[in-house]
Amino acid sequence: MIADALRACRADTLALFAAYERSLPGLVVPQDETLNPPLWELGHIGWFQEFWLARNPQRERGPLADPLAARPPSIRAEGDRLYDSSRVPHASRWHLALPDADATRADLAAQLDASLEALATVDDTAADRDAALYFFRLALVHEDMHHEAALYMAQALGIRVDDPRWQTPRLPAPAEPLRFEAGAWALGSADGQGFAFDNELAGHEVVVPAVDIDAQVVRWAEFLPFVEAGGYVDERWWDEAGRAWRMARGAVAPRYLRCADGATSYEGRGTWLRWRHGTWAPLDPAEPACHLSFHEVQAWCRWAGRRLPTEAEWERAAVTRPDAFRWGDVWEWTASPFTPYPGFVAHPYRDYSAPWFDGRPVLRGSSFMTQPRMRHPRYRNYFPPHRADVPAGFRTCKA
Repeated sequence: MIADALRACRADTLALFAAYERSLPGLVVPQDETLNPPLWELGHIGWFQEFWLARNPQRERGPLADPLAARPPSIRAEGDRLYDSSRVPHASRWHLALPDADATRADLAAQLDASLEALATVDDTAADRDAALYFFRLALVHEDMHHEAALYMAQALGIRVDDPRWQTPRLPAPAEPLRFEAGAWALGSADGQGFAFDNELAGHEVVVPAVDIDAQVVRWAEFLPFVEAGGYVDERWWDEAGRAWRMARGAVAPRYLRCADGATSYEGRGTWLRWRHGTWAPLDPAEPACHLSFHEVQAWCRWAGRRLPTEAEWERAAVTRPDAFRWGDVWEWTASPFTPYPGFVAHPYRDYSAPWFDGRPVLRGSSFMTQPRMRHPRYRNYFPPHRADVPAGFRTCKA
């Protein structure tokens, strides 16, 4: 199953890279904190897989492996210098002498072959099977995450993506909110079988208050009345950080939206266009409100007299009411800061969680750009509150 997933994942990576090649002469993208050079991204994906699988002498120890254990060299002589995201500053990636696309694809093919050969040696009946499979699963979800990042980077760059799997869904009219009584909840992943990221551990009990929570995320049909009521220029709905974000970007409407008549004032406007595949197309109000920053969704909540759920409230609803709690349409901002759970121990990929415990919000769920195998109700995503390039939206709740 993992072997098939690794092959399918790589096919998606290469297909999306081909779309970049067709659309971007020389694969040149502007230098920006939300972007990466596509050629660097492709090489990094193969390098990461090789680093943690074929080159990892402690691979079978799983989460207990020493990340600093000496390794043989990469198949690309300067692979570590070029592609190690822990050591290659983001801004420098535009100035590296990278191998060309054909050479990079050849590297990825060799790296995948080596990974599959290593996977074939794993004893499926071993008592420590999950440890032996840990880095294979890590390499898979790492590439899945980069595939999603490449999709929303394509959205920003106007690159057309025709694959029906990655198109925005339409949502039904909102159902009645779901009622949950106060009670204890086991937050996070319990230590046991399968794969979990270090920030999901250790599972622990929390007390969750009684709450009414939306059955699905907010659609444009619910969000745009805020914009049309002048919400982006009404200081009542924005806190200090939100006002600073709005002023720095000159934001008067959500990213990727504009009024059909080209107006710059959106008060009272009701005909909207959305940037999609490099063109402006009519907005479907039944689509989930998406590519919204944390500041924007907080402002909407103040205007509507609602609030964002905590991640514990979100997780309890997703796990206990899968029949009624719809999720997976967009990443969902929560009211919880990204902090370690009690008993947190960093896994060997040290840069995955610990550097980002800085108070940024947790996002839960997944998006229409997420590989289905990545979707898990206990998965914690995290982005700075100013990011609006990510396919993120929100649902609300009230006590």
